[in-house]
Amino acid sequence: MRSLLFVPGDSERKLEKGCGAGADVVIVDLEDSVAPQNKANARAVAARFIAERRGQTSAAIYIRVNDLSTGLTDDDLAALVPVKPDGIMLPKSNSGQDVQQLSAKLRVHEAENGLADGSIKILPIITETPAGVLAAATYAGVSARLAGLTWGAEDLSAAIGARTARDEQGRYTDLFRHARLATILAAGAAEVAAIDTVFPNFRDMAAFATECAEAERDGFTGKMAIHPDQVPVINAAFTPSTEAVKQSAAIVAAFEAAGNPGVVGIDGKMFDRPHLRLAERLLARAKAAGIFV
Repeated sequence: MRSLLFVPGDSERKLEKGCGAGADVVIVDLEDSVAPQNKANARAVAARFIAERRGQTSAAIYIRVNDLSTGLTDDDLAALVPVKPDGIMLPKSNSGQDVQQLSAKLRVHEAENGLADGSIKILPIITETPAGVLAAATYAGVSARLAGLTWGAEDLSAAIGARTARDEQGRYTDLFRHARLATILAAGAAEVAAIDTVFPNFRDMAAFATECAEAERDGFTGKMAIHPDQVPVINAAFTPSTEAVKQSAAIVAAFEAAGNPGVVGIDGKMFDRPHLRLAERLLARAKAAGIFV
């Protein structure tokens, strides 16, 4: 997953545009972008659209449901599981226990709709509450459904009373840098993808491109988008370069040829096992992007 595009679930026009934007994942949103009085209509619009148009996009379809504390999650699942989404985005996840609770609900809905057990993945947003930030380490091993971990700043800002998540230079303040780093480490511990949060100012493409590059540098493998115009920038930033793929393939080949030792030499440079692991991770990303076989 490189690019994950949010699309309001109550707008068929925006759903159609989002599905043609070239994102790896389209996140059909039933939560923040849908007004409380329009939740039921959003479920119906989203379910009908996915059922009728699913074959017209190569993107995976995830549903951002309303969080477990709202009492709306079961209605969201009842309406959308029948159209076989690829995954569920769980907002305001407080710990790995929330993923387990959602997994149990999905198991029932999958059985009721004739779907294979575990076929629907889960992508939780793990930093939207103070409790969630503090429990970032609890996701390792919680469920085979776990597709990755991502984070959010806006809801956390509201929860703690921070006036802004960024300073005058546009950089995250210490608290939000902590949430971001906690997500990368938690994803590493759980051995799943780390997905960076949204960049709200979709008109500032230069700053957005810089943030994408920094996220890729730091270990994120994808980023969420709030506008279709952000998708190509994300895909470019998180698709490994030809040079990087070539070097990584050479490292893997050298270790295999040498019988997988602790260290190999390539053109006068030494590479050890951590370099091999990085090379394997990059090649896996390249394969997912369709640029390496």
